[in-house]
Amino acid sequence: MTARRKLQIALLALGCFHGFVLFAGFFAPYDFSAQNREHPFAPPTRLHFVDAQRKFHLRPFVYGGAGNASDGAGIYPMHFLVRGAPYQIIGFFPARLRLFGVEEPGRVFLIGTDGYGRDQFSRFLYGGQISLLAGLLAAILSVSLGAVIGALAGFYGGWVDEALMRAVEFFLASPWLYLLFAVRAALPLHVAEWQIFILLVSVLGLLGWARPARLVRGIVLSAKERHFVIAARGFGATDTHILLRHVLPQTYGVLLTQVALLIPHYVLAEVTLSFLGLGVGEPVPSWGSLLSQLQQYFILTSYWWMFMPALLLVPLFLAYYAAADAFQEHFQQVAL
Repeated sequence: MTARRKLQIALLALGCFHGFVLFAGFFAPYDFSAQNREHPFAPPTRLHFVDAQRKFHLRPFVYGGAGNASDGAGIYPMHFLVRGAPYQIIGFFPARLRLFGVEEPGRVFLIGTDGYGRDQFSRFLYGGQISLLAGLLAAILSVSLGAVIGALAGFYGGWVDEALMRAVEFFLASPWLYLLFAVRAALPLHVAEWQIFILLVSVLGLLGWARPARLVRGIVLSAKERHFVIAARGFGATDTHILLRHVLPQTYGVLLTQVALLIPHYVLAEVTLSFLGLGVGEPVPSWGSLLSQLQQYFILTSYWWMFMPALLLVPLFLAYYAAADAFQEHFQQVAL
């Protein structure tokens, strides 16, 4: 399989996954805060096509309610494109249309519920809006800062290179995770969730620029010695023109690869911090807050479906790593 084909498949998978998360209100059957106190820790709902009388149904259905399943009274067929609880698309446009649902008192919990009876599948989709956005913003911040610092260090050299590279080594050697713990512990207990989110993105982004900076520096050191760059300098081109027009374009492949590698890394960092209670917490859902319930031993041993949000992250991370590998192969072939 060619690198271009691998890249297309990886980007298609990532696009589908991000589309589900971006339009969580449409794909989620319930609101993330809707509680069903009569269904705490409900197992995943089984979808049926054949009822107790061995009659086949074209439309999938679930059992529920007070009716008798044997006479069909407790059968609730799944409907598509239904009106449900109101939500907002991308936080601005009100809507009520949802992809699927069942009539009351039927329930459909694709990956079960938590201790409050909240649908885990809906919370997973809504939580992705926080976790994925944090990973994306932090990765862009890290790569942008790393590109600027690495380009300056490699292009000008001398004392500028020495000073910036010593800063890189300092950031690589410092245990910044513990600093993040200390910063969060110093904040008041009651902090707005958006403030915690901004702090989380800022700290992750500002602490992760060192490795991209070193990679960009190496490419700039090589690119500035090429004949077309020397010729441009001989014709009187300014440093800014040479950097923007001739040198930095050589780093685009590495930068895209680093973004694809850092996003899952930062998503996992957000999940870890929220799992430990240092990130975005309730009532706002995030993937870390969904998994934080696993800290309780009785949940670990009794409710296996509470692990499902963690398992759903595996294909996402694999798609990002596949995209990074495809980016690297593609730009290597282009360079040749």
